[in-house]
Amino acid sequence: EVQLVESGGGSVQAGGSLRLSCTASGFTFDDSDMGWYRRTPRNECELVSTISSDGSTFYADSVKGRFTVTQDSVKNTVYLQMNSLKPEDTAVYYCAAEMVWIGMLTSCPRPEFGYWGQGTQVTVSS
Repeated sequence: EVQLVESGGGSVQAGGSLRLSCTASGFTFDDSDMGWYRRTPRNECELVSTISSDGSTFYADSVKGRFTVTQDSVKNTVYLQMNSLKPEDTAVYYCAAEMVWIGMLTSCPRPEFGYWGQGTQVTVSS
């Protein structure tokens, strides 16, 4: 059974930082692309970042230069370091794996596209 367990969300003031973690099990982590989506209060679901099995990364324009995705294959864990947070980063953040990566979804999570974690809330106040 595939499991993606997230942690690290919370509330922070604008300009602050948070680090999200996602620990995976039930599939071969080293062979898989991992990523993060977020669902905003307007229910838009945006692809935030991905990291491929070869280490290549993708970032949405909205987070470039502020967010960094990394992975630890020993711990089967992917991280999202979020710096210089803005109120518009407020969302539920979902870890995802084995996905059809689509930049913007009308809703999420969407199990038909891959595996999702349970989501973790990030709230940034101004």
